[in-house]
Amino acid sequence: MNNSLSTGKLNLPSLNLTTRCMISSYLCAIGLGALLASAQILVTHGMADEKFGLSVDDIVYSYHGNPEHSLIETKLNGSMSDKASSVDKLQIIKWVRAGAPKEQWDDQIKTVFMKNCVSCHSVILGLPDFTQYEEVLSVSQPSGGASATTLTRSSHIHIFAISFIFLFNGLIFSLSVGVRTWVKISIICLPFWFLIIDVFSWWLTKITPEFAWLTIISGVGYSICSAITWFVSMYQMWVLPRKGHLYQVNTWLD
Repeated sequence: MNNSLSTGKLNLPSLNLTTRCMISSYLCAIGLGALLASAQILVTHGMADEKFGLSVDDIVYSYHGNPEHSLIETKLNGSMSDKASSVDKLQIIKWVRAGAPKEQWDDQIKTVFMKNCVSCHSVILGLPDFTQYEEVLSVSQPSGGASATTLTRSSHIHIFAISFIFLFNGLIFSLSVGVRTWVKISIICLPFWFLIIDVFSWWLTKITPEFAWLTIISGVGYSICSAITWFVSMYQMWVLPRKGHLYQVNTWLD
């Protein structure tokens, strides 16, 4: 096995077996996480327009709002669709469309909320308290999209968490060989800027729906960059050494 540090060779094809296995395990875990995140987006935001698949309308309804439906109806048909039975969801939606009358809340609807919703919507900070009629009524009006509180919470979590993933991906990809410096810099740095644009686009879409395209473009942008770093890194670690390609280069110095 080659000792990349002692020989001055620091690049993906020249890494020893232990290091390649460690990096590959990380990349496989991150790859699986990315696939699951994509699936989660499809069944949450992707159902905002009540149709499967992510579209501009899904982004608009999620962040700007949908004047034809209340927020609670949009959520029940989207990200919260698995939190209640079809019968209970239909009962809530009919009640909301009838104007959310107080007498029906007291008689039967409150029980439905207690059974399906209050385990989260009474204890988690930032979520409306669904034990209170007034709180339920506030989300039974035509949807105004994501609240400033929700956007603030999602924005900082999104930026902090994903930035670390891009950092580690970038460090690994920086060890690649045969890639022009400007291409390497672009693929490593662009995901961070796409991430910033992505988060800003949520706030801009909240103001005007035309910016929903930015959300899709930025998401596709950093996904493509991440896919390139993944496949190139795996190829150079496992395929190039088998082909006998060894590189006398320290990619962090040259």
